[in-house]
Amino acid sequence: MLTISDLHSGYGDLVILHGVTAEVAPGEIVSVLGHNGVGKTTLMRSIIGLLQPLRGEIHIDGQSTRGLRPYEVARRGIAYIPQEAALFPDLTVQDNLRVALPDRRQFDRACDRALRHFPFLRERYQQRAGTLSGGQQKMLLVARALLSDPRLILADEVTEGVQPSQIDRIGEALSDVNQQQGTTIVLIEQHLDFALGLAGRFVVMKQGRVAAEGRTDAVAARRTVEAELAL
Repeated sequence: MLTISDLHSGYGDLVILHGVTAEVAPGEIVSVLGHNGVGKTTLMRSIIGLLQPLRGEIHIDGQSTRGLRPYEVARRGIAYIPQEAALFPDLTVQDNLRVALPDRRQFDRACDRALRHFPFLRERYQQRAGTLSGGQQKMLLVARALLSDPRLILADEVTEGVQPSQIDRIGEALSDVNQQQGTTIVLIEQHLDFALGLAGRFVVMKQGRVAAEGRTDAVAARRTVEAELAL
């Protein structure tokens, strides 16, 4: 599904990623772990096309994404949930959802599917998105990503600033779309319990490189992650 080979990427002369290599198989959930500043978000932005690699390759279903703009990458069935609340604060909840699926004939049915884990969003259809709490805005971002029925979801810190009950809802929604539709998911996470509980595999990054990886169901998985993160 997703293959990253010797990826070097960054911002201008500032190189953040130094030879990242990783693979994500179709239908997998993989958590990318690491402290702030190690290159996790840079990796996401490189995959979606917001940053062009300085060296190395990114392939989705065997096809290179080099030179593609973000909307062209998205058309391959990729949904990106950024760390920041990338919403239109003065637009309603409904209109923020319509951005992902402007075709009205498909919208209502897609909303029924995407909002079954977030029914309160339906109740707040006409409320401005900027008036939602931080956790509610994160759930709106997740729902918006699900609307397009993506094959791959890139989720950057979806639990940041979110209450435990809301984290459970987000986890249930992502798990459901993975199990029922086979959607591949790559998570960037600081919330270790959420990351290891939801994903089948983990990748730990340090200083722009992959420092460790493995299966989350391995006996020593948590100990390995904690040792790499020095928790």
